Amino acid sequence: MREGRTDMSFSFAINIYGCQMNQYDGDRLRTALNFRGWKETDPSQADVIIIVTCSIREKAEQKVLSEIGRYKKAFGVKGKPILAVIGCMAQNMGVELIRRFPQVRVVVGPRHIGLVPDALEKALRNKVVVYLDEDPREMVDLKVTPIIRSNPFKAFVTIAHGCDNFCTYCIVPYVRGRFVSRRPDEILEEVSELIEDGILEITLLGQNVDSYGRDLCKGYRFSDLLRDVSRIPGLLRVRFTTSHPRDFTDDVIEVMAEEPKICPAVNLPIQSGSDKILKKMNRGYTVKGYEGIIRRLRNAIPDISITSDLIVGFPGETEEDFMDTLNMLERMQFDLVHTASYSPREGTPAAVMPDQISQEEKKRRLAIVNELQDAISFKKNLDLVGKVVEVLFDDLAPKGGGLLQGRTSTDKVVLVPGDETMLGKLYEVRITEASNWYLYGEVVSLRDFNDVLEVGL
Repeated sequence: MREGRTDMSFSFAINIYGCQMNQYDGDRLRTALNFRGWKETDPSQADVIIIVTCSIREKAEQKVLSEIGRYKKAFGVKGKPILAVIGCMAQNMGVELIRRFPQVRVVVGPRHIGLVPDALEKALRNKVVVYLDEDPREMVDLKVTPIIRSNPFKAFVTIAHGCDNFCTYCIVPYVRGRFVSRRPDEILEEVSELIEDGILEITLLGQNVDSYGRDLCKGYRFSDLLRDVSRIPGLLRVRFTTSHPRDFTDDVIEVMAEEPKICPAVNLPIQSGSDKILKKMNRGYTVKGYEGIIRRLRNAIPDISITSDLIVGFPGETEEDFMDTLNMLERMQFDLVHTASYSPREGTPAAVMPDQISQEEKKRRLAIVNELQDAISFKKNLDLVGKVVEVLFDDLAPKGGGLLQGRTSTDKVVLVPGDETMLGKLYEVRITEASNWYLYGEVVSLRDFNDVLEVGL
């Protein structure tokens, strides 16, 4: 799964926007170009700037357009850097990017990422290269394990591409194509290579991981993949995202309860607390059905952490619908909720629905939801103060200050004073302080990996 070197010697910089799948693609591109002899460098010195893009919200596209514009003057004077726009936004805007920006010389949709290295070399020979995803099921993948990564201790592994759900607000099926599972042997081989390279924690990725295997023969399901990955020797933790309530089945709950390396943490987006709005969103479940899944998860795995995603201000959302959502949050007591106001995306059914909500009203509702959920999240975290938890430290804290950042198996972010010698190690930490987003603690002791690997987390 590793590409051979060529005698090419170019320099590149890479900027990644959006989801974890984009981070995974960015790390694979780093690795593939490194194998070809390319060097990653500062953007001011690079021959090529690679921008891995997101189209989920208009704001994400505006950020990319702003970045592209910053290189116009340098390109006009020096003829470099040339820009390669990769991923969802590339698929969404297509050749318009070439027309608007002379510095953009490569445009590649997310299902043709395997062609990017050759496309970059063609572009450096003064060619314009465009690979858009015309067939929603065609896949030209990049067959390389992401050995050159942004994080040396944990890694993402995409298990499927695309989505067949067609939620009415979502652009993903139009820019990432239809759902296609990767072969199990290919995924397991990649995980094994990552473990050999020092990875301790794997997150399995997909637009809807619970649909994994439905397009494969022999009845191999997501729960089978979870079990097989968790039993690979040397791996400390297994996570997965994102799940869909319509497809989240009891066999996944069973394997989570049985396999100690599978982290007791689930992100299960509900999106609304109103059945009427869920139907308009084409989500395929009811609030009652969703609550049943949560109840079964908590019964099977009492210490599980459950997070969710929520959209407010969807077209036609009345004050009564909004109150249903607030009441649902009170009942569910999520550990954390990623909230957003509805953002129309051109080409989706919801963008042309009647009864669009004003920006002012969406902002008001979002503020109310955030205030409620922040209080719930703070209380959940406050209950952990004084307790000792296991934390795998994997990075410096974003704001520095001599703090390290790590996560519990339940996906709680923990900050402690420390230095880089503690990275990639598992510690017992006593929680001393809580906020709604972070926990703060003090190190109690270092855990022995061999002990943990024998009994699980």
